[in-house]
Amino acid sequence: MHKVLSAALAAGVLVTSLVRAGTTSTTFAVTATVNATCSATATALAFPAYTPGGGAVTGTSTISLKCTNGAQPTVALNPGTTTGDAFTQRLMAFGTNTLQYNLYTTAGFATVWGDGTGTTKTVQVPVASTGLADVLTLTVYGQLPDSATNKSAVPGNYSDTITATVTY
Repeated sequence: MHKVLSAALAAGVLVTSLVRAGTTSTTFAVTATVNATCSATATALAFPAYTPGGGAVTGTSTISLKCTNGAQPTVALNPGTTTGDAFTQRLMAFGTNTLQYNLYTTAGFATVWGDGTGTTKTVQVPVASTGLADVLTLTVYGQLPDSATNKSAVPGNYSDTITATVTY
């Protein structure tokens, strides 16, 4: 009699295990948003020493950008911070004295780099970024003309500050 009961118990355990062995499944979404981003750095544009009447002097600066993949940023430059600064004639200051200069999109000094108003142009990076490890570099061309105004400049250290705005 004992043997029959053991077999019945074993069968009951087996039946109970089969009844509890159900499964079900569900799904859930996995999402992420990649924000477009650019960071910018620039080098100073330091003109060589200017001697009034000695001819125009030129210099360059670079703007380096790191942007998300596929970005093709556009860079605008403001007129500067010196009182009287304008895209038609940027000014550096030494106290109340000023020195004329301008910034251009190419080494030919034909197109003023500005914000796209008037005759100024912005500059779009010619190649799309392949990611933040890719540095995109633009050259800013500066010219300090040997103009009548500059020929009357007093000796000193002149400066101005330009803001580059990157749209991406």
